[in-house]
Amino acid sequence: MTRIVWGITGSGDRIEEILDNMIQLKDGKDLKITVIVSKAGEQVFRWYKLWDRLQASFDKEKTETNANVPFIAGPLQIGKYDLLIVAPLTANSTAKIAHGIADTLITNAVAQTLKGRTPVLLYPVDQSNLPVKTIGPDGIEFTITPRAVELDNVERLRNMKG
Repeated sequence: MTRIVWGITGSGDRIEEILDNMIQLKDGKDLKITVIVSKAGEQVFRWYKLWDRLQASFDKEKTETNANVPFIAGPLQIGKYDLLIVAPLTANSTAKIAHGIADTLITNAVAQTLKGRTPVLLYPVDQSNLPVKTIGPDGIEFTITPRAVELDNVERLRNMKG
């Protein structure tokens, strides 16, 4: 059985698609997915009215109390899990990871996991300098345009090992 940790930060961009994909992944394979959610991630999931669906779809959901609670960084670092996925990854968390700041549950989990041998897969929401259409919690489509600093941080992530 493959053991995955799925980290969720507080971005609404493609949030429902990501949830659908993770449910499909869980249902189609011999996987055990542990979900860790930042404080802002929980807030955004509730705002988009997806919190109950998330909890109903996964056995283990753990919400951030601080950078080390729930304690997941250690087990990730020593290989108790096979993969860490963080999706969606906010611009804020992208910047922190790109610059070595590990002061939240998600950024600490990524930092500590990268020190071990467990692979890390990150999905930053800001990946294009072109305007991006997204959907708000009320279902209304709107457009965002990532800034150069956000794109620079994504590029830093691309060049990191792990």
